[in-house]
Amino acid sequence: MTRAIMVLLLALLTAACGPAADSGSGLTVVSLLGDGESAGYARASPAPDFTFPADHGPHPDYRSEWWYFTGNLVAGDGREFGFQLTFFRFALAADERTGASAWGTRQVWMGHFALTDVAGKRFHRAEVFQRGALGLAGARAAPFRAWIGDWEARQEGDEFFPLALSADGAGFGIDLQVSPLKPMVFQGDGGYSAKGPEPGNASLYYAFTRLAAEGVVRLGDKTVDVEGEAWLDREWSTSALGPGIEGWDWLSLQMDDGRDLMIYQLRHEDGSPSEFSAGSLIDAEGRVTRLASRDFSMRPGRRWRSPETGAAYPVEWTVEVPGEGLALEILPVMDGQEMDLSVLYWEGAVRSRVPGRDSLTGRGYLEMTGYGAP
Repeated sequence: MTRAIMVLLLALLTAACGPAADSGSGLTVVSLLGDGESAGYARASPAPDFTFPADHGPHPDYRSEWWYFTGNLVAGDGREFGFQLTFFRFALAADERTGASAWGTRQVWMGHFALTDVAGKRFHRAEVFQRGALGLAGARAAPFRAWIGDWEARQEGDEFFPLALSADGAGFGIDLQVSPLKPMVFQGDGGYSAKGPEPGNASLYYAFTRLAAEGVVRLGDKTVDVEGEAWLDREWSTSALGPGIEGWDWLSLQMDDGRDLMIYQLRHEDGSPSEFSAGSLIDAEGRVTRLASRDFSMRPGRRWRSPETGAAYPVEWTVEVPGEGLALEILPVMDGQEMDLSVLYWEGAVRSRVPGRDSLTGRGYLEMTGYGAP
């Protein structure tokens, strides 16, 4: 069992499997995905055979997986919000345990929820833990539901979409419905996303890169009607990351011309990008162009240092995809969007513009890991 998973289990026991306050543990997302024993777990392999709706549901034989929602929302008065809602599953053991109590489980669930209030210049975050027993947390394929306590993503009709998303933190929450504006995208090579040189250093990865979103945002005792666009990433893996990876920078961008861009840059310990960095560009009709590491660049710009953790994040970036004629500046809607929870990372709403111009060209989300010392 990895140190990271052991800490998660300890959090489960000491927090009574409910909401967790900011822990300051200093764990990194890399430690959850790159460390540990993989014997007995399923491993991602090339040419995956996806089956739906089954693959919308859980894959308990892999060590980790997530249902990852992000989005940008606008109220009727123009007020803007960003949101992240993620359901993480981590396996504690490769085999099922028999003869245990009803409380026994080999699955730990962690939820992260954040709301960026752009006009109010406030960033709200929350975390919950649960064990995958007695219906406290889990996922199922049909009808689809992923839940941790009363946080959930739930199928509302006969098909996978529309999905209802709901979560509440301390004084903030969302109730949204999301529906696809584009078809599903298989990232990497037909859904096999290699992230390292060894067999199995990969995830199985698909996404819905543009979802219509509408519903309400709650702040204190106020409810705000909103609409906008969201993104769903689905990945499952066992020891996805190769050796020597210190962190990554991941960007999703929904551009005003109808194209969607996803790129991630895996970083070595010296800061140089890994050859296994990759991405994709999805046109307005949903056609996908795969991007290898040589096809794009992400250059860090201005850094923001967290007053809470001391981590210094490059919150502004220059992104270029020369073969597609893209040169963009990526700017945060606000600097302070750090997820200082049981794992430490920066995840927040961003905007894009052409260098030297004021007009915006897109909205998206940026995730940065490996900038804070454990």
